[in-house]
Amino acid sequence: MTKIFESPDKGETVYARKEGSSQRELHLESDKVRNLHDAIMESQLWGNIHRAALTNRALQIALERVKVIYALTDHYKERYGNRKNKG
Repeated sequence: MTKIFESPDKGETVYARKEGSSQRELHLESDKVRNLHDAIMESQLWGNIHRAALTNRALQIALERVKVIYALTDHYKERYGNRKNKG
């Protein structure tokens, strides 16, 4: 039986199915789609960590440490500037 290849998004993802079947399986993903998927999964992971930290003291402490370390980076300074209270 012949395989049919289809792409709903102009080649970013390609699915294969047997002729006459509606069952398809992923055949190929572009780097763009894969990177987007990875970013979504990472975002979901951080959301889960934040929700779990509401009731888990060890996670609360770890997240506070991450925030402090991030605040000390050049990326933070470039994005948010110097936020020290100038009084």
